[in-house]
Amino acid sequence: MGDNVEVGIYPIEEALSIAVKQELDLVEISPNATLPVCKVIDYSKFKYEQKKKQKAIKTNAQKTVVKEIRFGPNTDEHDFNFKLKHATKFLSDGAKVRVVVHFRGRTISFKERGELLLLKFAQALEGYGKIEQLPQMEGRRMMLTISPKLIKK
Repeated sequence: MGDNVEVGIYPIEEALSIAVKQELDLVEISPNATLPVCKVIDYSKFKYEQKKKQKAIKTNAQKTVVKEIRFGPNTDEHDFNFKLKHATKFLSDGAKVRVVVHFRGRTISFKERGELLLLKFAQALEGYGKIEQLPQMEGRRMMLTISPKLIKK
């Protein structure tokens, strides 16, 4: 294969001579095929284009953004609803949401209250995202991670 080369099956010596006549390289494209596929091209240009394709793929890859929302164990209903609106916006934008209940001082004794708050928050966001990690204690913080639901168009 290649420019100015007729597609066909050639012995290795003949393929190499074709490449030398055109002042190009003989590059093996798929070595695992029953008949290895080779192409007569400029190898440095081929490597450059491969690198360019990989870079384009990397730039188009979506990076996951994690937004954090913090609560105390004694958070009131209005604050809860206010933070719920922010979380729905974050999830609809495609970001993950980490919900944290931070226990200070003696409030550490209200762990069950913090867990109920997180589960209530997750239940309210059920239409926008799914629970990735259930409530879990980490030192003085209880965390819950919610990832956005994929929207099919």
